Amino acid sequence: MVRKSQEWPDEGELIVGTVYKVLNYGAFAKLEEYHGKEAFIHISEVSSGWVKNIRDHVRENQKIVCRVLRVNPKKGHVDASLKRIREDQRTKKIQQWKIEQKAEKFLELVAKSLDKTLDAAYDEVGYELMDKFGDIYGAFEIAAEEGVDSLLNEDINEEWAEAITKVAKKNITPPEVHISGYVDIETFVPNGVEVIIEALKAAEDNGDDEEEIKVQCVGAPRYRITVKSTDYRLAEKALKNAAERCIAIVEESEGNGSFLRELE
Repeated sequence: MVRKSQEWPDEGELIVGTVYKVLNYGAFAKLEEYHGKEAFIHISEVSSGWVKNIRDHVRENQKIVCRVLRVNPKKGHVDASLKRIREDQRTKKIQQWKIEQKAEKFLELVAKSLDKTLDAAYDEVGYELMDKFGDIYGAFEIAAEEGVDSLLNEDINEEWAEAITKVAKKNITPPEVHISGYVDIETFVPNGVEVIIEALKAAEDNGDDEEEIKVQCVGAPRYRITVKSTDYRLAEKALKNAAERCIAIVEESEGNGSFLRELE
């Protein structure tokens, strides 16, 4: 069960629940994000239209997204509505909940690697990650992209930070950035073909940097340079450097060249 750092949801909040009882006057659902809490949806809040049979709209074991109307700690449940939510909001909430589920599985892997329970993980670092990074998955994403220092800089315990980073790098693939531009190069020396080939190879040679660079012929004298990276800033730098390497070799052979950034 995905957990929140607070005990009760706020009024107006969207919540995920699993229906466990349907009666003629309403339905009861166990909340997926608030342990031990449940929601009651009155029949008047099931649908914006007339409800002849409530079971045409909600059934046992169904996952639902509803909006909190009132919070009642004494009764141990919240009053909620199925009708006061748009379809795009419902879809977005389900996607968010699925991401939170994935994050909890990652946190459980971290806990096991340290011979600790998931409950201990939440108490020792999970709720802290929520407070400092917005949610647990966000912390794992940052750790995967920026390394353990991104957690240590937020005063996350070193043991947990290292274990989280290890799991994050193993399970999260950073999003890829693809950018491209064009070089127009020409030279009229006798060995001009060899010069152009050397220049294009130089463009693709990125040394020890992680950015992947490829060059394609669009139609001489124009060539397209494409850079793939996990960081937009580094991709832009790699593209500029690739074009400069290429043009420099051509100009050394009394040729000329220019660079044009492709608009996205």
